[in-house]
Amino acid sequence: MNGGMAKMMKQLQKAQAEMGRLQEEIAQKTVESTSGGGAVRVVVNGQKNLVSLQIDPEVLTEENREMLEDLIIAAVNEAFQRVDEMVASEMQKVTSGLNLPPGML
Repeated sequence: MNGGMAKMMKQLQKAQAEMGRLQEEIAQKTVESTSGGGAVRVVVNGQKNLVSLQIDPEVLTEENREMLEDLIIAAVNEAFQRVDEMVASEMQKVTSGLNLPPGML
C-alpha cells in the first residue's frame, strides 16, 4: 500500500471511531419544538424518538381536536428537522479536514 493510501485508510479509521462516539453523543442530546404559540411542546432525542409531549390544557377541547392534531404533527416534524440539522452539523465537525473521497462515510 502506498503512503497516500495508508494515510487515507488511517484517516478513515479515525473518522469511523469518531463517528461511533458522535452517534452515542447525539443519542443523548435532545431538541425542543413548539407550535401554536406554545400550545404544543415536544422534545425529541437525537435518535428521533419523541421523549416528551406537553399540551396546554386550554386547547384540550373536542372543538380543537383537529387543530391540536395538526399542531402536534407540526411540532414533531420541526423537531425531527432540528435533529437532522444537529446531526449534519456534528458530522461536519468530524469529517472536515479529512480529505476523504465523497461517499467514504
